[in-house]
Amino acid sequence: MTENDNTGSAATPGQGGPSGPNQPSGPAAPGPQSGGASPPPYVPQTPQGPPQGGRGQIRSQEAGQTKPRPPTLAEQRARASAIEQQREQQLAIEAEEARRKKLRKRLLVGGGVAVGVAGVVAIWYAASSPDDVVAQCVKDDVVVEDQYCDESYARSHGGYVSSGFIYIGGSSYRYNYGAPSTPVGQKISGGSYTMPKGANISTKSGTVVQRGGFGVSGGSKSGGS
Repeated sequence: MTENDNTGSAATPGQGGPSGPNQPSGPAAPGPQSGGASPPPYVPQTPQGPPQGGRGQIRSQEAGQTKPRPPTLAEQRARASAIEQQREQQLAIEAEEARRKKLRKRLLVGGGVAVGVAGVVAIWYAASSPDDVVAQCVKDDVVVEDQYCDESYARSHGGYVSSGFIYIGGSSYRYNYGAPSTPVGQKISGGSYTMPKGANISTKSGTVVQRGGFGVSGGSKSGGS
């Protein structure tokens, strides 16, 4: 074999030839020598928000730093009108309260005169009304039947009356005035053995011992001293 035969059989770069173990199969990747342009590098896209200062922007307010918006002329007029209305309402309330106090004072003065007259009448009536006193017949401070202190009963049974006592068959009876109601056969506590003057006195059974009243101090003397 000649030198020319070896030269002609060798594969030239860029042309198809027998593929060896170190040579890639298929079309070769384009490189800088092939004349193709390189692709641009990948740059991730970031989401864009609303434009600064545009519609829909929310401004945060910080205490002590954010200055309040000055009120408009219409707002100033509305505020002044509201203050004036509140002032007029307060003056009307104070005037109505003063009128009510004046009227209440007149009613109290007029009512005081009427109450004064009624009070005098009530005091006079209370002073003239007699007290109601209950009398209980006793023997040696022990409560007995009311009939033993009745003068008519005593005389019909041979008894008599002397120094406020009623004597029947050797026993003495008299009235106790104003003591708490005590059952027959029990010892009485409290009250007085002196007949009160001007009082309505009656027994528990309904017997009238004395009729009282304004200027009245007399009555039945059965059992009284």
